[in-house]
Amino acid sequence: MVFFSTCRISSPKLCGSVIIIARKQQVCAVTVAHRSISGKAMREGLPPVNKPAPFPYKEKRYNFFRALFDPTPNRLDENSKLIVVEGPPAAGKGLLAKELAEELGMAYFPSPTVAESYINDYGYDLRQLDPKLPKSCQSYDENDFLKDPMRLNGSKAGRFQLAKLGYRYKRHLEALAHILNTGQGVVMDRSPYSDLVYITAMAEAGIISKNVYNYYHSVRNNALFALWRPHLVIYLDVPVAETRANIEARNRPYEKDSKVATPEYLQVLIDSYKKDYLKDISTHAEVLVYDWRKPADTEIVVEDIERINFDQYGVYDTKMKDWRCYDKWDWNNKRQVFTHSQHYLLGHLNVPPIRCPEISFDGADVKIHEAVMEEAPGNGFAKGFNAEMGDKGILFKLS
Repeated sequence: MVFFSTCRISSPKLCGSVIIIARKQQVCAVTVAHRSISGKAMREGLPPVNKPAPFPYKEKRYNFFRALFDPTPNRLDENSKLIVVEGPPAAGKGLLAKELAEELGMAYFPSPTVAESYINDYGYDLRQLDPKLPKSCQSYDENDFLKDPMRLNGSKAGRFQLAKLGYRYKRHLEALAHILNTGQGVVMDRSPYSDLVYITAMAEAGIISKNVYNYYHSVRNNALFALWRPHLVIYLDVPVAETRANIEARNRPYEKDSKVATPEYLQVLIDSYKKDYLKDISTHAEVLVYDWRKPADTEIVVEDIERINFDQYGVYDTKMKDWRCYDKWDWNNKRQVFTHSQHYLLGHLNVPPIRCPEISFDGADVKIHEAVMEEAPGNGFAKGFNAEMGDKGILFKLS
């Protein structure tokens, strides 16, 4: 552990296409990492860092006895950071996030989709069962949302966005578990914190009701407290006209003519990004904003990241406070929770929709849905316990 200085925000300065916050020194505190993020070019020629091998957290459980010999702080270095790339549709977030992960030696976590959730553990596409299901329980993925956002008076769209929030929440948990178990940083495409801009745009466009909008925020407020916010947010600023041109250029099915790709809808989306999301997240994370009408070289972004001093904040600063733990056992406990108690944390998303019947399901429809899903190939039991799918040795498995 080393001492580092903190700072407070003064006035923002515009430097080229990047917004950099000017700061001044103030107090001291204790932390674990003590250097700035470094890319591959900066690390060339340096001796390899002696770090523990990545812990196989997906196969083994991190418990008290393993924690005795594997304290989490020993795994963390200057690159053990969480970076999120944000921006409007078709801005190039995924491409930049992937290239940054490569340049920084980090893991790339793509944005989850509702469509991929319909493929079960055995590769069976559950959308094939739609003809057997009531309309309220039929599948509704990204293409369906683009094609018909007003299906069932917008109730499908409301459930769709709540599902997106849940999948992004789970992906964020997976990123935290990866960092703490391996020491490798993560670059993500979007996060659950920015998901609110989409529900805002949907409410403004009249796709969902104010009731659904309020319920979404009650779920969000009940769940996000349990996560650690990112160290760095990179926002790709693309005006509406260029966003529309990018959408038309990539020519995805149903997108360019969709009600959720109009200039009015996109303007609300971009405004919410800047007024709601960036304003709030900047109180905790570092923020870089780029004019991305013409994408810049990834190496330039890497150089800007390398200039950021993440160690200048102390115990009384709100910035980076999620990533400050009392001692190694506090780190170990957080690691255990983010890795093995994800089901418990995901429970925070289960807020009863007592005052929001629009997103509720009819009891009779739910019964039909459960019966149909249980009969789907590979859905009878947990993965590894379905003999009809070729699973073997079931009688000898304990979990």
